[in-house]
Amino acid sequence: MRWDDSYLRKREQWKLIHQIRHSFSLLSRTKEEGMLPREAILGPARALFKKKSSNNVRDVEMREFTQTDYKGSGFLGNPFPEDSLLKRNNDEIEAYDTGLSQVRSRFDEEESEESDEDNDFPDGGPQAWLAVLGAFIGLIPVFGMPNSVGAIESYISKHQLKDVPSSTVSWIFSLYLAFSFLSCIFSGGYFDRNGSTTPMIAGTIVYVGGLFALANCYKTYQFILAFSLCSGIGTGVLVTPLVSVVATWFDKKRGIATSVATMGGSLGGVIFPIMLRKLYDEVGYPWAIRILAFLFLACLLFSVKFAREREKPAAKPFESKKDMIRWYASASLNWRYFLEWRFLITALAASLAECSLTASGTYLTSYALARGYSQSMSYYLITANNGLGILGRIIPAYVADKWLGRFNVSIITIAMAAFFNFIIWLPFGGQSGALWAYVCLYGFATGSILTLTPVCIGQISSVHDFGKRYSTAYFLQAILTIPVLPIGGVIIGNGSIANYNKFIVYVSVLMAAGAFCYFISRNLCVGLRLAKF
Repeated sequence: MRWDDSYLRKREQWKLIHQIRHSFSLLSRTKEEGMLPREAILGPARALFKKKSSNNVRDVEMREFTQTDYKGSGFLGNPFPEDSLLKRNNDEIEAYDTGLSQVRSRFDEEESEESDEDNDFPDGGPQAWLAVLGAFIGLIPVFGMPNSVGAIESYISKHQLKDVPSSTVSWIFSLYLAFSFLSCIFSGGYFDRNGSTTPMIAGTIVYVGGLFALANCYKTYQFILAFSLCSGIGTGVLVTPLVSVVATWFDKKRGIATSVATMGGSLGGVIFPIMLRKLYDEVGYPWAIRILAFLFLACLLFSVKFAREREKPAAKPFESKKDMIRWYASASLNWRYFLEWRFLITALAASLAECSLTASGTYLTSYALARGYSQSMSYYLITANNGLGILGRIIPAYVADKWLGRFNVSIITIAMAAFFNFIIWLPFGGQSGALWAYVCLYGFATGSILTLTPVCIGQISSVHDFGKRYSTAYFLQAILTIPVLPIGGVIIGNGSIANYNKFIVYVSVLMAAGAFCYFISRNLCVGLRLAKF
């Protein structure tokens, strides 16, 4: 049974056993003899609670029901008196056996479904890897844009919005990320119920449409409407199905498969900054963005065709629009997940790490220009950062699946990223060689953030609820993202080196906090012992 519902399942089991006990207690009150003997209750208890242990950390090893367990459950009365078995009539005994068989049947079916869920993943094959390829191509524009926003921020802050404070310009990109994460919430529940095709088509239309509008923007509010709102919502709608389809095909190899898919974001981050720099000079800003939009459209149409889930969800039609609205309202954002400490702290860890990564990536180009480096070098820094991110997605994911575990690798790589910020970027950012070394090391260390985040969430989730839980985690990230970039813009202020150094400390603390939260979440799952997790 999964961590997220094990408490509710077990509570329901306690309740069922108590109901069986209580029904016979009522019958016994009219007789002189006592209650049912130990075995009469212990028999169904064994049927309900006996379950083979599992090495899977997501499973809960259910124990045989004992008298001590019952006393600790909070129910009144003693179900185990030592009196003899009551002489009940045949109708009562048959009713007891019928009810017991129904209870046994119910939990046998649930265990069978969970066993099928654990063992029915292909973990490879042409269709599975074709789905990974489709997700890879689709994530080139979807994750590639957040990795390349520095190339857009540095241009518009020097041209269209040159008279606008940096803290105001930062709201464009902060709201873009916030809308991206918030719209993940709605696509997650829809994916779990209906599959990937519809949200991917809708997301493609909105995302690409926003980019075409971005080409004609000159005012701050225009950038917010076109890029932040339209492209942001389109990005979020696309993220969940593109990442979730991979999880439906893989279990043991989920880490490496997800890393291959999310490599598309790093590839986009390598290509797009260089492409935009050249297009700005050759065709101007408007046509540079339009060419980018056409390229994104081609990639997303390919992913609509090939990024498909393993099985189409067999959802029953809604009886009314009211039921549909009620279901999507509850499915899009399940607040109950935040009551689960493992999920909450894992989501917080991923949010802090990704907010730090986004903030540093957004202002890296501007930082290089403030240091006096050329515009070409500032764009190539982004390219190098994203290029090493490709290795940072593959190697840590392989190590996680093969030896160390997903949470352990996340803790190590995120802590390394914070370490590189403090010992290289902060003291030696003014030296060209040191800055190149930093962006390469930092790109490798942070490459695992987008790769292992969905895998870590999947490790503490049921595959049938993965889309919903993944999108719910992004709600927390959306809330944290809204102030992160504007605060960074305020810290940078007039763009002095002293202010940029304060900004480096700011993003480093966020990254270190993310590593610490992953450590706490791991401790809640398996404790402090050495284990692959």
